[in-house]
Amino acid sequence: MAEAEEKKEEWKPKYNPWLVTVPIVLAAFMFVLDETIANVALLHMAGSFSASKEEALWILTSYLIASGIIIPAVDWFCKLMGRKAFFIFSILLFVCSSFLCGISNSLGMMIFSRILQGLGGGSLLPLAQAILLENFEIKDRGKAMALLGMVVVIAPIIGPVLGGWITDNFHWSWIFYINIPIGLFTIFLANYLLEDPPYARKQKNVRIDTLGFFFLTLWLVTLQIILDKGNNADWFNAIWVRRTAIVCVLSAILFFVSQIKRKDSLVDLSVFKDKNFSIGTLVQIIVYFVLLASMAILPQFLQTLMGYNAYLSGLTMMPRGAGSFLSVILSGLLSNKVDNRLLVCLGLIFIGIAGFQLSNINLEISMSSIAIPNFILGLGMGFSLVPSIALSAVTLSNAQMTNASGLQSLLRNIGGAIGTSISGTMIARCAQAHQYSMVGNLDALNPVYQERVMAMTQSISQYTHPVIAEHMAKSVLYKQLIQQSTLLGFVDTFRMFSIVAMIIIPTLFLLKNIDYKKE
Repeated sequence: MAEAEEKKEEWKPKYNPWLVTVPIVLAAFMFVLDETIANVALLHMAGSFSASKEEALWILTSYLIASGIIIPAVDWFCKLMGRKAFFIFSILLFVCSSFLCGISNSLGMMIFSRILQGLGGGSLLPLAQAILLENFEIKDRGKAMALLGMVVVIAPIIGPVLGGWITDNFHWSWIFYINIPIGLFTIFLANYLLEDPPYARKQKNVRIDTLGFFFLTLWLVTLQIILDKGNNADWFNAIWVRRTAIVCVLSAILFFVSQIKRKDSLVDLSVFKDKNFSIGTLVQIIVYFVLLASMAILPQFLQTLMGYNAYLSGLTMMPRGAGSFLSVILSGLLSNKVDNRLLVCLGLIFIGIAGFQLSNINLEISMSSIAIPNFILGLGMGFSLVPSIALSAVTLSNAQMTNASGLQSLLRNIGGAIGTSISGTMIARCAQAHQYSMVGNLDALNPVYQERVMAMTQSISQYTHPVIAEHMAKSVLYKQLIQQSTLLGFVDTFRMFSIVAMIIIPTLFLLKNIDYKKE
């Protein structure tokens, strides 16, 4: 048995690993880009389908749910079809469903097409991670993960800007059509360059864990619905949220129990016994928590409080892309020269610094006050994400990579979804708390408030009746109070990003570092 394992580990790719990265990176880029490229076109699509903004949100949600469902089943599909065949099939499904998205003429057709797109694209990222880790020797894995990390971090940032430009200059359907030529080219390269290791080839008598797949689907669907709609429904004050949460928790418990008890389970949870994998995954969950949450709320702050339009708010995310690009390159170059745990620690410190700087914002800041923290945040993303992927896989065998990558991708996505939901709730709740504490200042007995009202009333009285002018003056001051309390809600949320990044740092020293001298 031990000899068989050694033979499996001795497998080497036929082609140069760097050549193999081309179709892998292209496939991963398409999937990650489509997570955010449709965000800015959502209102345009809602108008085309005569749907409300809330209804149109299912265009985004359906994609995330479908991609989340397929991720843990990646290892099983690889055994059923062979990994190369499944990888090509996933790209083909993604391309065909992208075409269906582009020609959709109703909300129902669009949601159905996005579900197919999510099912096709959800497996691409974990497969890309697994294939890259296997094709490269341990000493070069840091560079390979740097390349993949560049895609994972930068593509979501490019998405809103590219989507906004395409939507404004052409039509929203072209944000889906651009996947077709890229996808077909990727299929051609993958068919020519990829090959299956012995442990990733098609296997006989592969059984599907129907029960596990059912519990997984129920868990992820209910979780996504709660995270998307819970804040608008006032969370657990709504009966349907409580009931859905019960179903979500029970289905999650039953899923994990079934995976532990069943012999032919959908996923192999034994990888969590590996300390490096567990801690590395935890770090990635935190990074995705901050990454997706900050990408959701920062444009919201700029558009609602600072008066930026959609395109300008998207442009403010570009410095983060520049920071990510720089840190991903540096982490790849330094991965076999510096302790990777120190690189992850540096990245988390950068995230903490950026969160602290963003927590000092006000309504008079310039664009540079957003661009600089965004750049630092991008540095943190690259330094923390890329080495943590390599560290989490250092003690795993190649045969475990596909299963481990799928689980890691699933948990990263859940972390990002939870981060987005928590940040939105924090802004609303903290703004309410600050408004409650500040509204007492708008008191007739407060001389400063009275002075402001009188000065503003006198100014407005030149254009209208004094009574109306006084009412308008009080309304303006109350609106300013709302703006300030909302600003403080954003400040508290950005401060949370800093805290969660700093808290996770001590766990890094429990990781086993990559010893390149032994390789």
